Amino acid sequence: MCEWEDKVILSVPVPANLSHTGKIFWKMTDIDLCIAPIIKALNNNGIYTSSCCCGHGKCDGSILLHDGRELIIKNKE
Repeated sequence: MCEWEDKVILSVPVPANLSHTGKIFWKMTDIDLCIAPIIKALNNNGIYTSSCCCGHGKCDGSILLHDGRELIIKNKE
């Protein structure tokens, strides 16, 4: 897992229910460096992410999807 400050900027989808227009739109935001390739691959293939955090080695990470599912990133013990 990466450190707290290790980020990259990616274009990510904002879900329609959080949009002021009621439609999905894309914005640039900081993503944890170590999971950015996963986030990019999911979004590029139509599995849209809402929120994510790698856990920074302190806890399990998670990726929330627009459809309500959550992917857990298990922390190495």
